[in-house]
Amino acid sequence: MDQTRKVSIIGASGYSGAELVSVLLKHSGVKIDKLFASGSAGKRVDDVYPRFAGTIDAAFEAYSASAACSSDLVFLALPSGEAMNIVPELLERGKRVIDLGGDFRIQDPVEYERYYKQAHSSVHLLPQAVYGLPEWNREAIRGAKLVANPGCYPTGALLPLLPLLKEGTIAPRGVVVNSLSGVSGAGRKAAIELSYVEVNESVRAYKVGTHQHIPEIKSILQHFTGHSVSLSFVPHLLPLTRGIYTSAYAPLQKAVSAEYVTDVFTRSYAKEPFIRFSPSAIPEIRNVRHTNYVDIGVRVDSDNNQLILFSAIDNLVKGAAGQAVQNMNLMLGYPETEGLL
Repeated sequence: MDQTRKVSIIGASGYSGAELVSVLLKHSGVKIDKLFASGSAGKRVDDVYPRFAGTIDAAFEAYSASAACSSDLVFLALPSGEAMNIVPELLERGKRVIDLGGDFRIQDPVEYERYYKQAHSSVHLLPQAVYGLPEWNREAIRGAKLVANPGCYPTGALLPLLPLLKEGTIAPRGVVVNSLSGVSGAGRKAAIELSYVEVNESVRAYKVGTHQHIPEIKSILQHFTGHSVSLSFVPHLLPLTRGIYTSAYAPLQKAVSAEYVTDVFTRSYAKEPFIRFSPSAIPEIRNVRHTNYVDIGVRVDSDNNQLILFSAIDNLVKGAAGQAVQNMNLMLGYPETEGLL
């Protein structure tokens, strides 16, 4: 494709927004148009993020819909609760939108209010929001006007579980998902509990049973497999900057061999450019840092009639900005891997 497309980012000064800038700078087909960040409006991008010195000669701007409309596609990298107030006007003006926040991932507004602790102000747009998990929703993403970029925890949990649940290998009841995340997953905000002294040399669980990604994981598993799923999800905070490590324990429907499980993953993901499945290796965060890859491993626990699944992703790339650019490539007709390899 010869035509250069212009894209803008709303919330460009946060960690996900800055990661988007990094990825888009490597993309041959797009030009960064506007970088909106109300809290940093007027500040030079390379003053806030010195790593962009010499590559971006621009300042963050205060958001306005008219300014954003000079772009072909707009990314929103905002805290949940903000995108739903901005997206309606962007869509009315004919813009294609990718929301990296949680406002359009859950189709049920009651569930959204329960877990996000606020009412949804754009319920009428929920039916047209397309869930942006390319490996499972590629064709719908291509034609979408509004894409809900998956959460980082759900990405790490869904990709190992989906093939096995769809195949009927694992039971839709009694699944346990434990995920550990680097601190950047909480966003670029000042909070005592996220400070170096509080996080270093420690690991702790948080939002047990109340995390906003619980209904997302359950609803997407059901959407793509047809099975209503009962699962427990426990997130943990790690003293790392980036990365998510997930271990999932899933009851087997029947006795299976390691070769059978390998065949399920091979049939599901052999042609997927960003999924690396190994029947022998256990994933590690260090192998996916700063990449859009998902590393998946598995062990058959015959004694307990269960599968133990592992995945590792970079929460800022495949868990946020990289997956958003993967979705953008599908929406705008670029090769899916452009800017990401």
